[in-house]
Amino acid sequence: MSPLQPPVVRLTIARKIALAVAAIVILCIGTMAWLTNANLQRGFIAYLNEMQEQDLDQVSKLLAERYRREGDFEWLRHRPRALREVLDQMAPQLQMEPDAPGERRRDREAGRERERGRGADGPPDRPEARDGQRLGPPDDPEGRGPPRDNGRNAYGPPRRADGERPPRRDDAPRPPRPREIQDPMAFAARLTVKDEYGESLMGPRNPPPGIERPIMVDGRKVGTVQLLLLRQAGGQNATAANFLRTQTRDILLLSGALLLAAMALAVGLARHMLRPVAALHGVTARLARGELAARAPVLSRDELGELALHVNSMAQELERNETQRRQMLADVSHELRTPLTVIRGEIEALIDGVRKADQHALESLHGEVLRLTKLVDDLHQLALADTGDLHFEMQTLELQPMLLPLLERCRPRAAAAGLALRWDLPPQPVMVSADARRLEQVIVNLLENSIRYTDRGGVIVLALRMRHDGRQDQAEITVDDSAPGVPPGAHARLFERLYRVDQARTRERGGSGLGLAICKAMVEAHGGAIVALPSEHGGIRIRLTLPLLAVSNQ
Repeated sequence: MSPLQPPVVRLTIARKIALAVAAIVILCIGTMAWLTNANLQRGFIAYLNEMQEQDLDQVSKLLAERYRREGDFEWLRHRPRALREVLDQMAPQLQMEPDAPGERRRDREAGRERERGRGADGPPDRPEARDGQRLGPPDDPEGRGPPRDNGRNAYGPPRRADGERPPRRDDAPRPPRPREIQDPMAFAARLTVKDEYGESLMGPRNPPPGIERPIMVDGRKVGTVQLLLLRQAGGQNATAANFLRTQTRDILLLSGALLLAAMALAVGLARHMLRPVAALHGVTARLARGELAARAPVLSRDELGELALHVNSMAQELERNETQRRQMLADVSHELRTPLTVIRGEIEALIDGVRKADQHALESLHGEVLRLTKLVDDLHQLALADTGDLHFEMQTLELQPMLLPLLERCRPRAAAAGLALRWDLPPQPVMVSADARRLEQVIVNLLENSIRYTDRGGVIVLALRMRHDGRQDQAEITVDDSAPGVPPGAHARLFERLYRVDQARTRERGGSGLGLAICKAMVEAHGGAIVALPSEHGGIRIRLTLPLLAVSNQ
């Protein structure tokens, strides 16, 4: 990498897990915060509308009572003060709490600002009218100003009879200012009252749809009162807006705290989960370098723990195979060296004239060559079996006609060794799917081993029977011989390559040590199994099982 290029950040599995968990948490918390805030605002506005719906019922009843006293609605027509008198009689569901110190301080600051804008004389400048908003006093809803004949200035204090201006308010102690009626939800501004003919008495002529209640007097509808629904908590509704802002701020703060906690937990969880992976990484690296004794620690009982067990099993099997390979190479080199040494000695003796080149010498050389050829052939067959290149010609085979000639052929050899060869074959046919030539090789090898290792005067018994192992029907062939046997625990190792129970045995009796290994490879290629057990005759029992063909296939 060039030194000018920035280093590439490697996304490890821990970082990927942490980023994935963080992304999911951000999405979940963000969605939850947004939905919670939206539901809070919607639910809060719905709650306010429900409360003011009950207030509207009170207004309807109060208007009906006043109508019953007055006889009509002329007292209300375009007179906001009359409507305010009615509203002052109701008990609203939502009432303002006393202002907090912060609210009172803001009110004082706003009052001082108004006083500075008021100047030495006269009222402050009137604000510009907003759409649909009346800026006049209650007596003048249209904002045209009060009449001049009542001894008052416009919105100012009353004049004295002598025409002199009254003392300024700043010159005398100011009486306590009455608290203005609190209407945080602008309830009065959203009211519309209509008479029985639908003509607007108070409010706009065609208001938007809202909550509507009839004004009933003695069972007769004399008018309707309608309240515009709240759409959002804002504007004059400072209390509701502050409440919603506070709740939204708390939700955002809580979401941020949860997000930070979730990211910290995600990083910790990712590191905790990947501890076994880091250990496995180190073990597999050591195995790749040839350190087959390395084992992975099992840190958990989950899938990673099972993976560590499998890695350990693989390492153990590799170590065992490597040990067997080295032992096999040593044994093969020893087995090859012995006949080659004999052949070399015989030839040198013939060259030096120490031994004559007669028939006996040639037969000795020929026997060593045959023994060497057999060892090489056995090794070649094992190599083919290991690579799966050992070919078989499977066919439906009846075992009795195949076994009987082999037994007859081996009986003279057994008699020459001082052994009695017997067999027990059932009368009914036993059918299997097998390669006849390979299966004959297996049976001959088993019989040759028994003849080679059984003491003179002993017995060899071959038996064929059918059995059921709980899953399928099988054909079972057993070869029992008499003493000597093998030590306890050595039966399972008889099928290892180049294994001999007695390492001091001569090659003439011990063989190459590959026969049973070849038998096992061939039997397993047929889908069967072969095991070694103690025999009731004092020697070894070799039990061979093959899948039995069904009756429909016979």
